[in-house]
Amino acid sequence: MDDGPLVVSHVMPEAQSVALGIFVDVGSRDESEAQAGIAHALEHMLFKGTKSLDVHALSEKLDVLGGNANAFTSRERTCFHLHILHEDWQEGLGLLMDMLLEPALPEDEWQREREVIYSEMAMVDDVPDEWVYDQHMKAVFAGQTVGEPTLGTREALAAFSATDLREYLDSHYRPPHLLIAAAGRIEHDALVDAVNKRTWPSANGRDKRVQSVQKIGVQYLSRDMEQAHIVASFSGINATSKQRPEAWLANQMLGGGMSSALFREIRERRGLAYSVGSHLSPLSDVGLWSMSCGTAPNMLADCIVVLKKTLQAFPEMMDDAMIARAKRQMEVQFRMAMDSVEGHMLYLGARLDEDKLLSQQQWVDKINQLQNNEIRDWVINHLDSDVMWTIAGSDEALSSAQAVM
Repeated sequence: MDDGPLVVSHVMPEAQSVALGIFVDVGSRDESEAQAGIAHALEHMLFKGTKSLDVHALSEKLDVLGGNANAFTSRERTCFHLHILHEDWQEGLGLLMDMLLEPALPEDEWQREREVIYSEMAMVDDVPDEWVYDQHMKAVFAGQTVGEPTLGTREALAAFSATDLREYLDSHYRPPHLLIAAAGRIEHDALVDAVNKRTWPSANGRDKRVQSVQKIGVQYLSRDMEQAHIVASFSGINATSKQRPEAWLANQMLGGGMSSALFREIRERRGLAYSVGSHLSPLSDVGLWSMSCGTAPNMLADCIVVLKKTLQAFPEMMDDAMIARAKRQMEVQFRMAMDSVEGHMLYLGARLDEDKLLSQQQWVDKINQLQNNEIRDWVINHLDSDVMWTIAGSDEALSSAQAVM
């Protein structure tokens, strides 16, 4: 619709269910310091009732539908989604739209839900690898909101009122920053008609996101933990990069599975860690290619040495057999995802990033068409870039790490 959300769908006539999602192109990087955590707070609060349903009535309605209702907030996006039987999709979509367009946002519910978010913060602090990664992102994007945790800060949350939440919603949760996606047994025209029946707020502009700048160096974090932790991040890809196939394959080979280079060298051959791997973190403007590992404190120095050597040797380790195996693994992942209505719906959310989405099969074709030298060139180029290290553990473990860094 011209003045409402973008509506996209993937029709799966044989499916018994429909997955629905409302995507908002706003996340923690769009907050000021005083607003830290407000997008995530709204994610919680939109489940606390609507104009016509209080919090208990809304939760009962969602439960009666019998599917899965959930939401997430990331650095650049918020999503409210629902997976239900196909005959219930209009009722489900109506509830999602009510939550966004007519939220109750009662002050007493916010006072209670804030305590829930405090508990969520404490839970993250109690999980060492999550805590370390949050500190790592702060270091990579030092002084920039994109590096701050999506949960925000206790100080900012304590200062919010329900009125602040509503003002933020009114200014950000509107076209053209909205997308409604559906996948499963549904007709696109019927979906568009359902969305058009609602009155949507008029579109507004938004200040352009400040270009992210990635920092380099070594960050040492002293903390009493059972394990020591390592995270290293190189430059990766942004969300719309044309080199996504190269990056996906490189990541799969480096730390994406049991046959990956990091898993074999650090875990299988030397027994230095239980958890080791790599992952890509694409944003709209930049991206990271990160490697992470948890190891015993007395093995930290050895783990760092092996990690560095593996990264240095990785381009030579990428023989034709390894690349063929990675291509097969990626094809399996993409094709299996095609069976999932929720997977299709979440994939459609990427339409907020680019004008045209390729199908999963088109990505499989691009992956299989890549020449081996193109993949090796991408790896050499990115592993030759500057890196940010975060190393966390006891003081004794950190002393051993500094000796080999």
